[in-house]
Amino acid sequence: MDGLTIVLHPLVQHKLTLLRDRNSSIQLFRTVVREMATLLCYEVTRDLPTDPIAVETPVATTEAPAIVGKKLVIAPIMRAGLAMAEGMLDLVPSARVAHIGLYREPVSLHCVEYYFKTPEDCAERLVIIVDPMMATGHTAIAAIDRLKEAGVTDMRFVCLLASRPGAEAVRAAHPDVPIWAAGMDEELNDHGYIVPGLGDAGDRTYGTR
Repeated sequence: MDGLTIVLHPLVQHKLTLLRDRNSSIQLFRTVVREMATLLCYEVTRDLPTDPIAVETPVATTEAPAIVGKKLVIAPIMRAGLAMAEGMLDLVPSARVAHIGLYREPVSLHCVEYYFKTPEDCAERLVIIVDPMMATGHTAIAAIDRLKEAGVTDMRFVCLLASRPGAEAVRAAHPDVPIWAAGMDEELNDHGYIVPGLGDAGDRTYGTR
């Protein structure tokens, strides 16, 4: 699918299998979500611009590449995206963090916003939106809509698992926002869950139902 990157690194795929396993403990699930987010962060930031700077090593002075421009923003969709944000912050601890509070209304499957807070100059930065699951795509679309209303123009969406219908919906609504995922399943069930999927990522991360 145009605009969708599936990260096929063996470590990423192995960890996705651990997340799919219904017998994985809460502790294991939470740890693996964080680890996968760190690995996916490598992929989604692969093309960040760099410029050479002067560095004095213990042996000599040289020029070496350094990232230029304003620090990026990580924007987890609460609550399930919080564990992914922590994994990305392990890699880029100086990143700013935006919080997007959305929940899916269980009957209509449409999104309801309950919280939204971003850095003041978020519109001038690259924003990486994170949410473990892209099921119907409604939550992702609502989050991107809200960030665009705030003036953000440079966004990337990262999830652990997407459904084909959800990814197609997001790409149709926002073709300017590329998607990175560890995997994509073909179907949704009547409740809007990805099949075979891995269940409710928020519940499995935090031990709730």
